Amino acid sequence: MPRAVEAHELAGVRLTAVDNPRIASPAPKSQLPTHETGLRGWADRTVDWLLPERNPARLIYGVLAIGAVLAAESGSHEDYVDTAGSAVIAILLYWLAHAYADVLGHRLQSQAHLRLAVLGRALRDEAAILLGAVPALLALLLCWAFGVALASGVEAALWTTVASLIAFELLAGIRARATPRELALEAGVGVTMGLAIIALKVLLH
Repeated sequence: MPRAVEAHELAGVRLTAVDNPRIASPAPKSQLPTHETGLRGWADRTVDWLLPERNPARLIYGVLAIGAVLAAESGSHEDYVDTAGSAVIAILLYWLAHAYADVLGHRLQSQAHLRLAVLGRALRDEAAILLGAVPALLALLLCWAFGVALASGVEAALWTTVASLIAFELLAGIRARATPRELALEAGVGVTMGLAIIALKVLLH
């Protein structure tokens, strides 16, 4: 009799193990969450890598700001050192101005005292402006390194700005599952903003 009970209990244990396979073994890899594949998945990964978690609009502002600076100063300098140096100084001032304006505006509204920690946090949050200026400045420096004429180097930097705006518009549209017609419209907006920067250069010079 004890052997029969023991055999029955062992059989019950075996049945429990068979009836509950998910408890006894981990979920197969195919059931684990995966990133979306295809063009939209690529766009998601690109945007997540490029855009900061806070103030992503500042990245776009940096692209526009460096384009406007280069367009305004085009032809006013005789070498790459002055051109690149003035552009870097200008974008740094844009960054500091945005951070300072946010802190001062908050203090005026909330009647708070100025604290270095708050100012440092604002500078960090606005740092994406500097990141947005990198593509155009990098194009300018590469032209300098390869001995390209200054005027052509500035043109390359400005068209890099245009390309950056179009690329961000397309990434935004792909992430939003835009139709081809909507993508064309959004790319057109990027082209318009970029050409406005080119037009600024033509008007000023």
